[in-house]
Amino acid sequence: MDVLIRSFAQVDYQPCWQAMRDFTEHRDDTTADEIWVLEHPPVYTLGQAGKPEHVLNPGDIPVVRSDRGGQVTYHGPGQTVIYLLLDVRRLGIGSRAMVNAIEQSVVDYLATQGLEAVNRDDAPGVYVQGAKIASLGLRIRRKGSYHGLALNRDADATPWQRINPCGYAGQPMTSLAALGVDAARPRVEQDLVTILARRLGLKPRTAAPPRWYALPQ
Repeated sequence: MDVLIRSFAQVDYQPCWQAMRDFTEHRDDTTADEIWVLEHPPVYTLGQAGKPEHVLNPGDIPVVRSDRGGQVTYHGPGQTVIYLLLDVRRLGIGSRAMVNAIEQSVVDYLATQGLEAVNRDDAPGVYVQGAKIASLGLRIRRKGSYHGLALNRDADATPWQRINPCGYAGQPMTSLAALGVDAARPRVEQDLVTILARRLGLKPRTAAPPRWYALPQ
């Protein structure tokens, strides 16, 4: 089964979130699955059940209440965000199995880079030596998934110190660059998307960005 891969340079969070909701609301049984690969400008997002007290000192970084699962996380330059707009019924996969597949894809990718990573039952995401390198939050509505995962390539660690990442005070964060891995964006994203699509039983096919967003000039 094909999945369309749409890559962006950088996308503001709010219009991207609205586009994901619109896509999911209007999709039908014939709609092709899509994966959006992008970066966001600096932003904190709170999940549906996110507690504002986990946002300690946002400063000039905006805070957005989102409809994904999970608590608070940070998005910004140097972080690859992958949004999965998939027909989960057509894939024949439940929400827990989908989360496991996403996490294991990141674990598999990191293994190709010589890193031993794990997931945790009590805190979705992927960890290397106790430090979190990838965060995950999903929403499934009308049988379609949206939101997804974020992998730290060479993101500035400072904004993480102004929140309790994913609701865990003092949770250390890390990145590919901090672990001595080549964090060049094109290669990281190509390799990770290939592994992710394969684990989900999908065949990636490159497509142009949709009309809702024009790439910065």
